[in-house]
Amino acid sequence: MSDLSRVAALAPFRVRSFRFQWPSNLATSWAFEMETLILGWYVFVETKSVLLLTVYGSLIWLGTLISPLFGVAGDRVGYRNVLLLMRTFYTAQAALIMTLAFTGVLNPIHVLAISTLMGMVRPSDTVLRWALVGATMPAPHLMSAISIERMTSDSARVVGSLTGAGLVALLGLGPAYVVVTAFYALSLLLTFGIAASPVNARATPSHSRLSAWSDLREAVAHAWTTPLLLATLSLAFLVNLTAYPLVLGLLPYVAKEIYQTDQTGLGYLMASFSAGGLVGSITLSHKGGSIRAGRWMMMFCAAWFVMLAAFALMPTLALGIVMLVAAGCTQSFGLVPMGALLLRHSDERFRGRIMGLRMFAIYGLPIGLLIAGPIIERFGYRAMAMLYCTIGIMFTLLIGTRWHAEVWRREAVANKL
Repeated sequence: MSDLSRVAALAPFRVRSFRFQWPSNLATSWAFEMETLILGWYVFVETKSVLLLTVYGSLIWLGTLISPLFGVAGDRVGYRNVLLLMRTFYTAQAALIMTLAFTGVLNPIHVLAISTLMGMVRPSDTVLRWALVGATMPAPHLMSAISIERMTSDSARVVGSLTGAGLVALLGLGPAYVVVTAFYALSLLLTFGIAASPVNARATPSHSRLSAWSDLREAVAHAWTTPLLLATLSLAFLVNLTAYPLVLGLLPYVAKEIYQTDQTGLGYLMASFSAGGLVGSITLSHKGGSIRAGRWMMMFCAAWFVMLAAFALMPTLALGIVMLVAAGCTQSFGLVPMGALLLRHSDERFRGRIMGLRMFAIYGLPIGLLIAGPIIERFGYRAMAMLYCTIGIMFTLLIGTRWHAEVWRREAVANKL
């Protein structure tokens, strides 16, 4: 690995735990994305209801409400141990859907019920992933490691979207779920290779006497009294409320109703956004710590809203794909620095819980989806997109103004190279 150490983008792989964590997370992310596309398309085609599509998109993020508690569990018993339990559950639920599909009894009610259970657990996977990166990665390699970690989800949306669409079109739902189940099982096996005890983890003597809610209150107090963390978490909630609904839960509607295409076209749309994100993540993995993270986070989150507004106005699938690539790239340039700021400036004792609060911010996504459904039915998709992007830009500027000293000033700790 000595040769890799000379390349900043690959330096995180010097850490043995990361060499297991990255492929394990990659397999999980690929399975997530295939599953989301397969089941989202299934629900919309079977029910012909955009409201049920938004309900499905909301259910898979339901667990963001309890993500901070997964962070508490990780801080207490170890991040890898919690991941093992979660990935065992993923494998079991995928095997259940596969069995129902092969026996011909699967229906949208089954999908929504299983997705509710999955949604209670799945969002917290990212909590444990990022906490592990923060706990095992030397500070000089943190930005590169987060960029590489982002590549797992970005590449998954490219490969998983295209693969999921292609498998269903070619083989049908049951055989497609054989592949999904296999990816979950592979991720579970690789998780056993992740370090059981992060090298810089610190246990507090009072842990055993405190309740989980006490632990969580401590983390909330830490975030609330640290202006940089509060600004970053506020922006995280905003982008999940107003940006992600446009490129996650609602793309099946855009594909079918706006561009009049099938699941293959949907796969292209999802893959194009993620391809842009992958380009952004690769770029940041090479730049490492040479960017001013606070400024990048603010500038590129605002630029993301602009790209999404342009996407909503595109009249053809080809032009929509081009704009989604640009949107994906600006998204990475904004969110990778966001993750680095949270990990770098959180107290080590609260790392898992702070990342849990970061995931709690994702609860803005199901809220945004549920609000979007009625707006689309009344005014149309493009009107809803313009409204969301306008709100997003306005509140991004408000956050930048409110916490100007923490996120924008050149000498701010968030912008130190």
